[in-house]
Amino acid sequence: MGNAAAWPRIVVMGSGAVGCYYGGMLARAGAPVTLIARPHHVEAIARDGLELESTQFSGRISVAASSEVSSARDAQWVLFSVKSGDTEAAAQSLAPHLDPQAIVIGLQNGVDNIDRIRKHLPNPVLPAVVYVAVAMAGPGIVRHTGRGDLIVGNMGRSRDFSQARLAEIASLFERAAIPCSVSGNVEGELWLKLLMNCAYNAISALGLSQYKRMRASAEVQEVMKTVVREVLAVAQASGVTMPPGDLVDAACRLADSMPEATSSTAQDIARGKPSEVDHLNGFVFRRGLQLGVPAPVNQALHALVRLLEDAPSPRRGAA
Repeated sequence: MGNAAAWPRIVVMGSGAVGCYYGGMLARAGAPVTLIARPHHVEAIARDGLELESTQFSGRISVAASSEVSSARDAQWVLFSVKSGDTEAAAQSLAPHLDPQAIVIGLQNGVDNIDRIRKHLPNPVLPAVVYVAVAMAGPGIVRHTGRGDLIVGNMGRSRDFSQARLAEIASLFERAAIPCSVSGNVEGELWLKLLMNCAYNAISALGLSQYKRMRASAEVQEVMKTVVREVLAVAQASGVTMPPGDLVDAACRLADSMPEATSSTAQDIARGKPSEVDHLNGFVFRRGLQLGVPAPVNQALHALVRLLEDAPSPRRGAA
């Protein structure tokens, strides 16, 4: 893996903050990367490069960008990082252009996106659990404020990747200074990330708050703990094996590793865009209904975020 020729050709489908961060890190390490993004981002990146303001460095990265999905035709890797609500439409749009041997790596919130991608693409699909605090600070500008690690592994009936292939993929991310581990229980890890999202995202949006403020409030911490316990109950009823440890405490401590973060839900609402709350707290509430497991606090957070999304003049920004 020591030479540049070993890099796969990489396309990022959905180059928002998460896609631009990981695509930018790979491009900075020498990988051939094309970002598929909205035209205003493409124009800025073509003119100035991708500007990455990281906790480790700040600078401009030369990377290809396009607003055309057909740019994925020669990809060997597709980093799939569209919002959960756009998953199936994006997978359908990729289908005519993607080499069937290309691997699709899902960098999304939620626990059901991999199955939804597989409905429309015959490609091997690799789940990745994403822990990163990033935001778009302007066209072609990514601000990174915490973490940046990935967890990958096979999930469900599909065993698309051998252990050797998983280790190879993880090592390529590591070459780009992206910490990446391989899990034998990536489904449980995805549910753990869902648990974290459900605890933080809606409250950060509703309270216009960074994670450090949420961590400092004893009242907010109690609400978060109730959210987490509901998610754990729904996961258990779903037959999911969760990672070991005190996950209520782990959720509360996430803020310590990314104190300056505001949730993607808060960022979406600040920009007047639909959030992923339907696939986070809303998913937990709906799955709980199906299984006879009540999740009233997740229901309430989902309803309040949807109310805020639909407000005629939503509040902008986050503290």
